[in-house]
Amino acid sequence: MTTVQISSPSQLSSLLSSSRIVVVNFYNEWNPACKAVAPVYDQLAGSLSRSGNIIFAKVNAEQQGQIAESYSASNVPVFIIFKNGQQVSKTTGANPTQLSNIIKRLAAEADGSGASDGFGEASGSGGSGWRGAGLPRGYNDITDQVDVRGLDLLNADGDFGGVRTLFETTQPSTLGAGKGKGAATGSEGKKDWVESDVDEQLMLYIPFMSTLKLHTIQITSNPVSGEDDDETPLRPKTIHVYLNKQHNLGFEEAEDIQATQTFELKPSDWDENTATAKLELRFVKFQNASSLVFFVVDGEGDGERTRIDRIRFIGESGEKREMGKLEKVGHDD
Repeated sequence: MTTVQISSPSQLSSLLSSSRIVVVNFYNEWNPACKAVAPVYDQLAGSLSRSGNIIFAKVNAEQQGQIAESYSASNVPVFIIFKNGQQVSKTTGANPTQLSNIIKRLAAEADGSGASDGFGEASGSGGSGWRGAGLPRGYNDITDQVDVRGLDLLNADGDFGGVRTLFETTQPSTLGAGKGKGAATGSEGKKDWVESDVDEQLMLYIPFMSTLKLHTIQITSNPVSGEDDDETPLRPKTIHVYLNKQHNLGFEEAEDIQATQTFELKPSDWDENTATAKLELRFVKFQNASSLVFFVVDGEGDGERTRIDRIRFIGESGEKREMGKLEKVGHDD
């Protein structure tokens, strides 16, 4: 099946109401980036189109200015994905890998390949996009924009998972595993989470591969009891978030810098089933995020260690950044 060329607002409205998933490519004929990504889009359309289920369309942003303006899609190329008539994802710029990954996940869902866990993702530890909470309307899980090569985590206990563990797309191994020593080590002995070392604090530097509009941070923490309940780690309580720093902060340095936003989490903020809390950002302050520093100041309760299992970012991705700008600046020891 080929792509559908949209020639009027009513045609697009009809398509959105008649198909479960609609992918729309806003483009201009003369734009080099549009020309570069067009073959990828056409290939995806040819292999993943499903009549009435997933449809690929194109909108010439110059010829259909009314449509482009209504979806803020003048800075082409722009790819918007609709599900049941509602916008669920918007990607700006020629990023074939990101576009392909997003569309393939939706196509798998459209084909029914994976049971829903109630949050719009495949359930189970092998799911390709596990999340602990649902998506705000109009926004997408953009955790795949984390540049894992530039991650930096301070005060982490080396006996647990590395920093990349935090952004894995699988469900944390101890969720649903119960309590006790067995649960504390994970269902298969894999410690796929992070714990602090000498005290409760963690300092995490997170660079992104594109400039993001961040709406929400989802943080999962599932402390489980060891042989001695006094050893049970804590969930994060006070979290400072710093925007667009060029490198990680030292703990003393962070005390002298005002955070972009501070969160004080309560026990009631954590979902009972998924062990996940939602940090709702002041959206206007996080419109052009190229990196974040995530500072866990203390934990909820009495103890010396905090634990984080997963972090997910929800929002919109934008122009891809030059990788040279994301190199981490090291500290002098």
